[in-house]
Amino acid sequence: MIILLSFGLFFNCSSSKTTATAAQIAALDQLVNSQSFVIESDWALPQSTGSLMALQNAGFFVAGDSASRISLIGNPNELKLNNDVVSSKLPYFGEVQSTTGYNGSNSSISFEGEMKDYRVIKNDNSSYTIVFDARSHSENFDVTIHLYPNLRSEIILKGAKRFPIRYTGFVSSISE
Repeated sequence: MIILLSFGLFFNCSSSKTTATAAQIAALDQLVNSQSFVIESDWALPQSTGSLMALQNAGFFVAGDSASRISLIGNPNELKLNNDVVSSKLPYFGEVQSTTGYNGSNSSISFEGEMKDYRVIKNDNSSYTIVFDARSHSENFDVTIHLYPNLRSEIILKGAKRFPIRYTGFVSSISE
Protein backbone atom coordinates (compact mmCIF):
# COMPACT_ATOMS: atom_id res chain seq x y z
CA MET A 1 0.00 0.00 0.00
CA ILE A 2 2.79 2.44 0.92
CA ILE A 3 4.65 1.65 -2.29
CA LEU A 4 1.51 2.32 -4.37
CA LEU A 5 0.90 5.64 -2.61
CA SER A 6 4.52 6.70 -3.08
CA PHE A 7 4.42 5.67 -6.74
CA GLY A 8 1.18 7.63 -7.36
CA LEU A 9 2.47 10.70 -5.57
CA PHE A 10 5.70 10.62 -7.59
CA PHE A 11 3.89 10.57 -10.93
CA ASN A 12 1.30 13.18 -9.93
CA CYS A 13 3.97 15.65 -8.85
CA SER A 14 6.12 15.14 -11.93
CA SER A 15 3.20 15.57 -14.34
CA SER A 16 2.30 19.03 -13.00
CA LYS A 17 5.37 20.60 -14.63
CA THR A 18 4.45 22.40 -17.84
CA THR A 19 6.81 23.00 -20.73
CA ALA A 20 6.69 25.58 -23.46
CA THR A 21 6.88 24.77 -27.16
CA ALA A 22 9.70 26.08 -29.32
CA ALA A 23 7.20 28.30 -31.18
CA GLN A 24 5.97 29.88 -27.92
CA ILE A 25 9.52 30.55 -26.76
CA ALA A 26 10.46 32.08 -30.13
CA ALA A 27 7.37 34.34 -30.11
CA LEU A 28 8.20 35.60 -26.62
CA ASP A 29 11.88 36.09 -27.53
CA GLN A 30 10.82 38.22 -30.52
CA LEU A 31 8.45 40.35 -28.40
CA VAL A 32 11.07 41.03 -25.74
CA ASN A 33 13.91 41.66 -28.23
CA SER A 34 11.77 44.09 -30.23
CA GLN A 35 11.07 45.99 -27.01
CA SER A 36 7.68 46.79 -28.52
CA PHE A 37 4.67 45.21 -26.81
CA VAL A 38 1.52 45.96 -24.87
CA ILE A 39 0.15 44.23 -21.78
CA GLU A 40 -3.56 44.18 -21.04
CA SER A 41 -4.43 42.98 -17.56
CA ASP A 42 -7.47 40.98 -16.56
CA TRP A 43 -6.89 40.97 -12.77
CA ALA A 44 -5.63 43.52 -10.24
CA LEU A 45 -4.17 42.03 -7.08
CA PRO A 46 -3.76 44.79 -4.48
CA GLN A 47 -1.98 44.28 -1.20
CA SER A 48 -4.71 43.27 1.21
CA THR A 49 -4.88 45.75 4.08
CA GLY A 50 -7.26 46.40 6.95
CA SER A 51 -8.94 49.20 5.00
CA LEU A 52 -9.59 47.01 1.98
CA MET A 53 -10.88 44.21 4.20
CA ALA A 54 -13.28 46.70 5.83
CA LEU A 55 -14.58 47.66 2.37
CA GLN A 56 -15.03 43.98 1.50
CA ASN A 57 -16.87 43.30 4.76
CA ALA A 58 -19.15 46.28 4.08
CA GLY A 59 -20.09 44.80 0.68
CA PHE A 60 -18.35 47.35 -1.56
CA PHE A 61 -16.98 44.71 -3.97
CA VAL A 62 -19.05 43.09 -6.70
CA ALA A 63 -19.63 39.35 -6.71
CA GLY A 64 -16.43 37.49 -7.59
CA ASP A 65 -14.10 40.27 -6.43
CA SER A 66 -12.40 40.54 -3.06
CA ALA A 67 -10.01 42.83 -1.23
CA SER A 68 -7.07 41.00 -2.78
CA ARG A 69 -8.40 40.17 -6.30
CA ILE A 70 -10.37 42.52 -8.55
CA SER A 71 -11.50 41.73 -12.09
CA LEU A 72 -10.45 44.21 -14.79
CA ILE A 73 -12.32 42.47 -17.59
CA GLY A 74 -14.25 45.14 -19.46
CA ASN A 75 -12.14 47.95 -17.95
CA PRO A 76 -9.68 49.53 -20.40
CA ASN A 77 -6.11 49.23 -19.13
CA GLU A 78 -2.65 48.79 -20.59
CA LEU A 79 1.06 49.03 -20.06
CA LYS A 80 2.89 49.65 -23.34
CA LEU A 81 6.61 49.49 -24.13
CA ASN A 82 7.73 51.01 -27.41
CA ASN A 83 11.53 51.10 -27.62
CA ASP A 84 12.68 53.37 -24.77
CA VAL A 85 9.24 54.83 -24.02
CA VAL A 86 6.76 53.33 -21.57
CA SER A 87 3.15 54.35 -21.05
CA SER A 88 0.68 53.11 -18.49
CA LYS A 89 -3.04 53.46 -17.90
CA LEU A 90 -3.84 51.13 -15.02
CA PRO A 91 -6.56 51.47 -12.38
CA TYR A 92 -5.25 51.47 -8.82
CA PHE A 93 -6.89 49.66 -5.92
CA GLY A 94 -5.24 49.94 -2.54
CA GLU A 95 -4.06 52.37 0.06
CA VAL A 96 -2.42 55.65 -0.86
CA GLN A 97 0.08 56.90 1.70
CA SER A 98 -0.04 60.53 0.58
CA THR A 99 -2.13 62.32 -2.00
CA THR A 100 -1.12 61.81 -5.61
CA GLY A 101 -3.19 64.58 -7.13
CA TYR A 102 -5.38 67.51 -6.17
CA ASN A 103 -8.81 66.44 -4.94
CA GLY A 104 -8.03 62.76 -5.58
CA SER A 105 -8.02 63.37 -9.34
CA ASN A 106 -5.11 61.05 -10.08
CA SER A 107 -5.97 57.75 -8.46
CA SER A 108 -4.94 55.61 -11.45
CA ILE A 109 -1.37 54.71 -12.34
CA SER A 110 -0.64 56.75 -15.45
CA PHE A 111 2.79 57.55 -16.76
CA GLU A 112 4.40 58.14 -20.11
CA GLY A 113 8.03 58.74 -20.81
CA GLU A 114 11.48 57.28 -20.93
CA MET A 115 12.34 54.26 -18.81
CA LYS A 116 15.28 54.40 -16.39
CA ASP A 117 17.57 51.48 -15.47
CA TYR A 118 15.94 49.08 -17.97
CA ARG A 119 17.10 45.47 -17.45
CA VAL A 120 16.00 42.19 -19.04
CA ILE A 121 16.69 38.80 -17.49
CA LYS A 122 15.93 35.54 -19.31
CA ASN A 123 15.02 32.90 -16.74
CA ASP A 124 15.73 29.16 -16.86
CA ASN A 125 12.11 28.35 -17.74
CA SER A 126 12.28 30.59 -20.89
CA SER A 127 10.31 33.35 -19.16
CA TYR A 128 11.58 36.91 -18.87
CA THR A 129 11.84 39.37 -16.02
CA ILE A 130 11.96 43.01 -17.07
CA VAL A 131 12.78 45.66 -14.48
CA PHE A 132 12.83 49.46 -14.86
CA ASP A 133 11.90 52.72 -13.17
CA ALA A 134 9.12 54.98 -14.46
CA ARG A 135 7.83 58.37 -13.39
CA SER A 136 4.38 59.91 -13.47
CA HIS A 137 3.96 63.64 -12.95
CA SER A 138 3.96 63.18 -9.15
CA GLU A 139 5.33 59.72 -8.30
CA ASN A 140 8.17 57.31 -9.04
CA PHE A 141 7.44 53.63 -9.70
CA ASP A 142 9.59 50.51 -9.56
CA VAL A 143 8.20 48.28 -12.31
CA THR A 144 8.78 44.53 -12.56
CA ILE A 145 7.25 42.58 -15.44
CA HIS A 146 7.25 38.80 -15.75
CA LEU A 147 6.48 37.44 -19.23
CA TYR A 148 5.86 33.74 -19.83
CA PRO A 149 6.03 31.69 -23.07
CA ASN A 150 2.23 31.21 -23.05
CA LEU A 151 2.10 35.06 -23.31
CA ARG A 152 0.74 35.44 -19.78
CA SER A 153 2.09 38.42 -17.88
CA GLU A 154 2.47 39.72 -14.37
CA ILE A 155 3.19 43.36 -13.55
CA ILE A 156 4.32 44.45 -10.09
CA LEU A 157 4.22 48.18 -9.38
CA LYS A 158 5.72 49.74 -6.28
CA GLY A 159 5.03 53.44 -5.96
CA ALA A 160 6.59 55.90 -3.57
CA LYS A 161 3.16 56.97 -2.27
CA ARG A 162 1.08 53.78 -2.61
CA PHE A 163 1.03 50.22 -1.40
CA PRO A 164 2.31 47.76 -4.06
CA ILE A 165 -0.08 46.17 -6.53
CA ARG A 166 0.17 43.28 -9.01
CA TYR A 167 -1.65 42.82 -12.29
CA THR A 168 -2.02 39.62 -14.33
CA GLY A 169 -2.94 39.49 -17.99
CA PHE A 170 -1.59 38.89 -21.48
CA VAL A 171 1.19 40.40 -23.57
CA SER A 172 0.94 40.98 -27.33
CA SER A 173 2.71 42.96 -30.01
CA ILE A 174 1.59 46.56 -30.43
CA SER A 175 0.36 45.87 -33.98
CA GLU A 176 -2.17 43.32 -32.66
